[in-house]
Amino acid sequence: MAVKSFPKIDVYTGAPEKKYALYMMMLGFAALALGTLFGPLQAFNYGGLDLYPLLKPVFQNYYQGLSLHGVLNAIVFTQLFAQAIMVYLPARELGLRPNMTLAWVSFWMALGGLLLAAVPLLLNEASVLYTFYAPLKAHWAFYVGAAIFVLSSYVSIYLVLEMWARWRKANPGKITPLATFMAVTFWLMWFLASLGLVVEALFLIAWSFGLVAGVDPLLMRTLFWYTGHPIVYFWLLPAYTLAYITLPKLAGGKLVSDPLSRLVFILFLLFSVPVGFHHQFSDPGIAPYWKMIHTVLTMFVAVPSLITAFTIAASLEVAGRANGGKGLLGWIGALPWNNPTVLAFLLGFLAFIPGGAGGMVNASFNLNQNVHNTVWIPGHFHLQVGTLVTMAAMGTAFWLIPHLTGKPLVARGMALASQWLWFIGMFIMTFALHWMGFLYAIPRRAHISGSPIAMEAYKESSAWMVLNIVSGIILLIAAILFFYVIFATALQNRRDPSQVMAEVPFTQVISKPEGSSLALLTERVWFWFGIAVVLVLLAYGPVLFQMFTNMNPVPGQRLW
Repeated sequence: MAVKSFPKIDVYTGAPEKKYALYMMMLGFAALALGTLFGPLQAFNYGGLDLYPLLKPVFQNYYQGLSLHGVLNAIVFTQLFAQAIMVYLPARELGLRPNMTLAWVSFWMALGGLLLAAVPLLLNEASVLYTFYAPLKAHWAFYVGAAIFVLSSYVSIYLVLEMWARWRKANPGKITPLATFMAVTFWLMWFLASLGLVVEALFLIAWSFGLVAGVDPLLMRTLFWYTGHPIVYFWLLPAYTLAYITLPKLAGGKLVSDPLSRLVFILFLLFSVPVGFHHQFSDPGIAPYWKMIHTVLTMFVAVPSLITAFTIAASLEVAGRANGGKGLLGWIGALPWNNPTVLAFLLGFLAFIPGGAGGMVNASFNLNQNVHNTVWIPGHFHLQVGTLVTMAAMGTAFWLIPHLTGKPLVARGMALASQWLWFIGMFIMTFALHWMGFLYAIPRRAHISGSPIAMEAYKESSAWMVLNIVSGIILLIAAILFFYVIFATALQNRRDPSQVMAEVPFTQVISKPEGSSLALLTERVWFWFGIAVVLVLLAYGPVLFQMFTNMNPVPGQRLW
């Protein structure tokens, strides 16, 4: 039987931003693949199964694995995915090309910074966890590499703002298209949010080179959490953007409201940053009334997520009814659950519901004390970044990689299975971690499986520990299936443009921005950015001034 051949097609001709987006995305998934390998080891640890001694001398200890898992998954993967999505979408929507020279500068900065930081991580010279908590001290290469990596995102900020400025100059008086509006507000939020990490990096780099004898742990923690909570929205907003911009069309419907979607991103711009003290409820040196102020502001930032839940659910109902769904809930079954992209988002949003509820507990001034620094916390953020954010990225990859390469998706059945298994595995793990933290106060970031004393103390939670082991196995299988699908798709030789999306599936909207007073109000992006700056200055300025003028530096330590 003759094998049908397809002509070679250069999918990047006329659209070099495709190659940039592909490289950013695949580098991010490569980091996720390595980081994910340590995920089951963390689950096994809380199942009482210590496998780290078997990994020597390649990996030295639990805390090295925990640092690799956190840095690669929560920082590297999420940033690279954002740099791919939140530059490529506005470029395609506006029909404009970003400055490709600078685009590749951002890629090589990200790659170079990642490689530089990876060396001490792999040599157990930077086992300071993803939070970089002082007085734990890493090798200078880790801090310098991390700084270069994060600064590559500033180039992406410029790329999007420059395209937006070009479009506005050519289209005076017109309302910014929705995906571009979301990208602009997202990058402005990230610029404001990342300043804490940038300032902290300056201290840590000077410390690692011996230019200063020590750093103040409370100041470093505060600077980290200035960025550390907003980074949640840095993870989340690309997933929200894809849910607003592409999910309704892929599900067979339309977005119900363009103006309401814009309001969501303005609210995130306003309230994402001045909320970090709710991570420091147990820290001395911060007055209780400042913690209470941040608690109130944290409750405000839940509002745009609630609006998103309503808008996306309504849009999916439109899609389900357009697909023939009848009755009160019949539209749910009529959604295309056999589409791996739609499935990933549906399951991700299902997990996000209890994740959001748990977030209200974490942000509560009183309730937080019951779960602070227990495994409830990783249970919570694995429902957020580990499920919705990661599944949105996975689901998007199923259409975006074929779109960028011209190569059809490999093993669609495996793609579907990977999403069901990932959802089930994450649900079991996070369910167990929440109860282990709430009922038994089992600490987070703790190598309990390596301590006979700890295992004896927590033996009453053995049933929950078994669930962690089960979840780790399920998640490992899900990861293997997913990474096989996307890398086999990207690396295959076969090209068939007839089986891939030629264009980004931008959705149509029911309620349009033209003539909407709300859309016109949100269009004043720089005004809202100015308000956001003022809120940050009011919420952080007095406390940071006190900390900077009363620093208590301590020398560095290495515990592992």
